[in-house]
Amino acid sequence: MSTIYVVRGVGTAPTEMASYDAALAAANVHNYNLVAVSSIVPEGASVEEVDTAPNLGPAGNRLTVVQARATTAEEGTVAAGLGWATGPGPGLFYEASGEDPAAVRRAVEDGLAAGRGLREWEFDDERVVVTAAEADGEGYTTAVTVAAYGESEPIL
Repeated sequence: MSTIYVVRGVGTAPTEMASYDAALAAANVHNYNLVAVSSIVPEGASVEEVDTAPNLGPAGNRLTVVQARATTAEEGTVAAGLGWATGPGPGLFYEASGEDPAAVRRAVEDGLAAGRGLREWEFDDERVVVTAAEADGEGYTTAVTVAAYGESEPIL
């Protein structure tokens, strides 16, 4: 059985991309080439929320992820939320981002409910994680919540 690690990070830097990189570094997924996928948890996989990702392989490898990301250069709040619903078979991820953590949480919960309604799968566990950051308007601030699908793979 493979593990999908849910990690979070916040970063501030002088450019938008650098703040994103800093947020990924806080989650320990910054040394991989992230490949975003939509929303399905494969049957047999477990989803585990951890503080930071463990070593998932050599730098530069491809890492499959579902991610929520919010960035701002303004003063205020950014929030990136990710939720999952699992059961004995396949499961779902849904993500949302915005400026209001409570609204982001509701959007993720609504998305999960809609996704469950589209499938005839059994779901017995649901979790939502929202990463929020307060931006001071100096540079860029990014919040990320990332679900990393197990070990990375060589890209070449």
